[in-house]
Amino acid sequence: MPDLNGKRIAFLCATEGTEQIELTSPREALEGAGATTDLLSTESGEIRAFDHLTAADTFPVDRTVAEASVDDYDALVLPGGVANPDNLRMHGDAVAFIKGFFHAGKQVSVICHGPWTLIEAGVVEGRTITSWPSLQTDLRNAGATWKDEEVVVCDAGPNVLLSSRKPDDLEAFNKHTIDQLAAR
Repeated sequence: MPDLNGKRIAFLCATEGTEQIELTSPREALEGAGATTDLLSTESGEIRAFDHLTAADTFPVDRTVAEASVDDYDALVLPGGVANPDNLRMHGDAVAFIKGFFHAGKQVSVICHGPWTLIEAGVVEGRTITSWPSLQTDLRNAGATWKDEEVVVCDAGPNVLLSSRKPDDLEAFNKHTIDQLAAR
């Protein structure tokens, strides 16, 4: 397994609605590879994750997105869950933070419904991406090329955008996220 010691990864989640496994699985994989992770949200305190539509565990927030700087991180992970990205795209600080990763040429990994925030940030045009199938029309309308694949790695532009469709893709999502980080 690649060694990610010294890499710092931001996970951006709304206060409610993140699909728990799409937060915990990549976070555990990245930390297992030696990376440090921070959970960012729009408010301090904790977030409430969900298992589909059922409330699940809570997780402590390390920093608010308003307190965070893109310069402090090597990559950004955007978990899905229907409510999570729908909430995040309504917060200017969250949208600006996401845009900052693209402008800085840093890696962004996104899964499931997470690309809704990328659409709001205006960063999908000309890129190839996957997502939960119901987002394909939104992504195409925003100028992206949508593919129904387990993992899509798009390095058009200055950064790498890595995307997956759903929780069943997490093993591949985690592996590709780590491999891409190790290669940069």
